[in-house]
Amino acid sequence: MQPFEYLPVQDEQAARAAGAMAGARFLAGGTTLLDLMKLHVEAPRTLVDITKLPLDAIDELPDGGVRIGALVRNSDLAQHPVVREQYPLLAQALLAGASPQLRNMATTGGNLLQRTRCEYFRDTAARCNKRVPGTGCAALDGHNRIHAVLGTSDHCIATHPSDLCVALAALDAVVHVRTSSGARAVPLHEFYLLPQDRPDRETILSPGDLITAVEVPPIGFARRSLYLKVRDRASYAFALASAAVAIDLRGGMIHAARIALGGLATVPWRARAAETLLQGARAEPASYRAAAEAALAGAVPHGENAFKIELGRRVVVRAQARAVALPRSAKPPNAWTGAPK
Repeated sequence: MQPFEYLPVQDEQAARAAGAMAGARFLAGGTTLLDLMKLHVEAPRTLVDITKLPLDAIDELPDGGVRIGALVRNSDLAQHPVVREQYPLLAQALLAGASPQLRNMATTGGNLLQRTRCEYFRDTAARCNKRVPGTGCAALDGHNRIHAVLGTSDHCIATHPSDLCVALAALDAVVHVRTSSGARAVPLHEFYLLPQDRPDRETILSPGDLITAVEVPPIGFARRSLYLKVRDRASYAFALASAAVAIDLRGGMIHAARIALGGLATVPWRARAAETLLQGARAEPASYRAAAEAALAGAVPHGENAFKIELGRRVVVRAQARAVALPRSAKPPNAWTGAPK
């Protein structure tokens, strides 16, 4: 680990000023940043400790939505009664990630800024355009079983690692950011950037921009929702494929649906074409399969990860079927699948 300056701050203005300095990085839970510093992937000159900022509240909004402070711990968010009752897929996604110890440290804002688990990104001896632009992507013709099949480019096929952000994508979440020119509200689907020819640019943030909160709008039918994750082992593993699904079911017909995918794409992936197909469709296997085909349309395999396309389809089908089977007023279980036995 390289030497660095540690700078605690007490207010947002000081945080933004310090964060805008060359080589500065914000420190919250540190569950990703410190790990990457030990690997010499990240080498900030200054760590700006923002943990004393008043950004750790979960507030119910007058319209029925919820505002989640950037410093809310994942474990607190997963157990919050409003989140568990109104947005069960959100609670389940949080409980699907990492370990209890890490969830007790990780924050909402930090989760938005998680960096990929690509082994070439984390190995400073390997070629990686995300880590060092212009050096190439070793994953394209290397070990790429865990890599993305959606949203890729000739410069990067690394997956986005977050579970929480997949659920937030399905819920039309909005990221609140404080910048030098004022406050911004950025829809999550605009917050992330596809790799294209600049995979090192992952979000719309500029140096010094500070995430202050995430707002989730009121979505009544999100009570009938779940997060389904398939991984190599039962716990403490990143998704090979996951789906966050919410279904508005009325008399056996699907009035509306929300579907987002994880483990398959370079960003949290909203499957809007699948949602459009489901609107007005009968809640039956044929509809689920058609939506799954639409969700994975355009997927591009790279050697070892070709299996992910069919796996992704099956996860989407199963998630829809399980969401439809949930009672409208069911409270989510503690298990991350949110699915009946």
